[in-house]
Amino acid sequence: MNIIFLGPPGAGKGTQAQRVCAALNIPQISTGDILRRAMKDQTPTGLKAKAFVDAGQLVPDDVMIDIVRERLAQEDCQQGYILDGFPRTTLQAEALEKIAEIDAVIDLDVADEKLIERLSGRRVCLQCGATYHVSRLNGDTRCAACGDSLIQRDDDKAETVFNRLTVYHRQTAPLVDFYRARGKLRVIQGDGDMDTIFASIMDIVRG
Repeated sequence: MNIIFLGPPGAGKGTQAQRVCAALNIPQISTGDILRRAMKDQTPTGLKAKAFVDAGQLVPDDVMIDIVRERLAQEDCQQGYILDGFPRTTLQAEALEKIAEIDAVIDLDVADEKLIERLSGRRVCLQCGATYHVSRLNGDTRCAACGDSLIQRDDDKAETVFNRLTVYHRQTAPLVDFYRARGKLRVIQGDGDMDTIFASIMDIVRG
């Protein structure tokens, strides 16, 4: 199956996508990853993208679409894939329709208040990258794995999380309507047990 995952920051989209990919033996395609790879490999579209990145500008839609087209044409995508982070706009979604047939769009829905609580409570180890939540730390400020300090990343601070969610909703609301109108959208409540959420996703992709 060719699947798109939608979901706000902190909804668990990446984790669930990895599990589904492992279960179906298909690749997870993150636009950030393939953009960096195209620039590193100095493909023609990668060089185009690098010129914009080096100038501190957003990579234009037409260049991103070409990079996605190149990735979807590779052999490991022939049995399906999960797109994570693309499309972000209806213009990108319309362009994607011309190069790929999408079977399902899975939207992990979590209330903003829960996401702010989840992300603003996250603490990360500077040394090994382990993550924790303050609700389970009992006041500890050291990593249980390596003993180094735990920090709150700037993009996990409540005000920043709120701003990220505002941008996400503004960008994604039209996209949700786009795929709902095409009968592709499947909404799953993402605030719950991870195994239950995974089972719900697998019911959709195998149904």
